[in-house]
Amino acid sequence: MTGIFLETNGEPFTAFGISHLTGLLVYFLGAGALLLFPHKILNHPPVHNTLRWSFFCLLVLSEVSYQVYTVLNGIWSLEEHMFFHLCGIAGITGAIALVSNNKPLIRITFFIGLIPSFLALVTPELPYDFPHYRFLKFFIHHLTISWTSIFLVISNHVSISFQSFFKTYGSLLIYAAIIGLLANPVLDSNYLYLNHPPIASTPLDLLGNGVWYYVNLCVLAFIIFLMQYMLYRFITRK
Repeated sequence: MTGIFLETNGEPFTAFGISHLTGLLVYFLGAGALLLFPHKILNHPPVHNTLRWSFFCLLVLSEVSYQVYTVLNGIWSLEEHMFFHLCGIAGITGAIALVSNNKPLIRITFFIGLIPSFLALVTPELPYDFPHYRFLKFFIHHLTISWTSIFLVISNHVSISFQSFFKTYGSLLIYAAIIGLLANPVLDSNYLYLNHPPIASTPLDLLGNGVWYYVNLCVLAFIIFLMQYMLYRFITRK
């Protein structure tokens, strides 16, 4: 059993194998339940509080346990294991928003956490398959980030406007510039995948090279944010 916590033990991850497809099924069931039964959550405080604090604990424990895991296995490094990736930031903003119900943080978490974490689940960059810790942590963390993004919006009556869409997108560009111009060169890292796409096959592989990679990355982020805004408008109308 302890082997699942060792970096050198575990079956190699198989994309769209049984464990991967099971994880995606769990994601859709959870997201569907949140979207289909929002009134069950809002009108039943015990359900609301259970989900709220469960999501908070999962977000915190996922990040803390991963840091401990990398240290104990002797693989921790500044260039790979900081929480500078988009889903890492979404996990932090989501956890704070669950405690504070801060509406600006809820909007930020919605945009940077919903679809980006889902895309990470579709194309995970994982060395080991179920039941290894790395697999469990990755799926639990990203499932919770995306579910938290939905939960925060439906449980706080947060209005997401076209203006907040542009403000969040602008903030993302500023953050990306800081990471790309300061953090990545200093740490020799690839946070936000600004230097090159991840090792796993992802849509980022289609963005080209050089300047076009950055242009297309900005366009892709804009499209994803716009899709989320349109999804929000569609669901609130229904």
